[in-house]
Amino acid sequence: MRSFLFALVIASICSIASAADKVTMALNWIPEPEFGGIYAAREQGIFEKNNLDVDIKSGGAGAPTWQRVATGQVEFGVSSADEVIIARSNGADVVAIFTIYQTCPQGIMVHASRGLKTIDEVFKSGTLALEIGLPYGKFLEKKYGFNGVKRVPYTGGIANFLADKNFSQQCFIFSEPLAAKKQGADPQTFLIADSGYNPYTGVIVTSGKYAREHPEQVKAMVASLTAGWQQYLTDPKPANDVMGKLNKAMDAETFAAAAEAQKSLVTGPADEKIALGSMTVERWKTLIDQLVELKTIKQTLKAEDCFIPAGK
Repeated sequence: MRSFLFALVIASICSIASAADKVTMALNWIPEPEFGGIYAAREQGIFEKNNLDVDIKSGGAGAPTWQRVATGQVEFGVSSADEVIIARSNGADVVAIFTIYQTCPQGIMVHASRGLKTIDEVFKSGTLALEIGLPYGKFLEKKYGFNGVKRVPYTGGIANFLADKNFSQQCFIFSEPLAAKKQGADPQTFLIADSGYNPYTGVIVTSGKYAREHPEQVKAMVASLTAGWQQYLTDPKPANDVMGKLNKAMDAETFAAAAEAQKSLVTGPADEKIALGSMTVERWKTLIDQLVELKTIKQTLKAEDCFIPAGK
């Protein structure tokens, strides 16, 4: 009997030791290709291999992801580098651990028939739908001015774009342009990153407290996301099929087209060898300086405090 009880205790201890760590990942939008590597990590058993049991929570417009991370409601969330800096400037304890996009996918969509050659020409004529209150909107206003263009609020959708050849609007280059093309339009996009404002986007954040208390789980998450994105870039279909069941508004063809359109934004410029998910102090410093200049934050921050470099 004693040996039997001893065996049960040992089995129980081993079971507890091998149990995966349950964590939550809060998305800032509904399931789409921008989260492909996250879903690939789950569907391909990569999270499980790294001893993580990840509950992926869908988001939507205005989803308070970093706020939920900062208050300990969830362990991980998807945000952006400028949001991280703004949050930290206001005392929030959030740090970035991985970035999905090396190049920000935010852009401006115009009709190719206008013959515009560079992004600055967008601000010389026509109508532009743009969220001016956001940091990149402030940057564009400061750099190019809006005197030559009629600026209107961005309300979502592409109806106005389809109806007016001189209408341009903000977009994610793997989203609205694909929808417009399916409707028979001739969209042309300019990356806002080409103007000089290029924050890391699709940034995975956690709290500083969680990172200090659970460093192994953070490392496991980074390793899982890296492998997940490698898998998704190679073969996006399995993850797309899963996300398609959760987001019926996007068809399989659009999922595939978006996955292809975003590849270079995830991997970075072809002539640069950038590790998936990695970030540099220099990029963070540049962004902090830009946000100070735009008066989006009142004081400068240490770039090193905003993110955890790979391998740390």
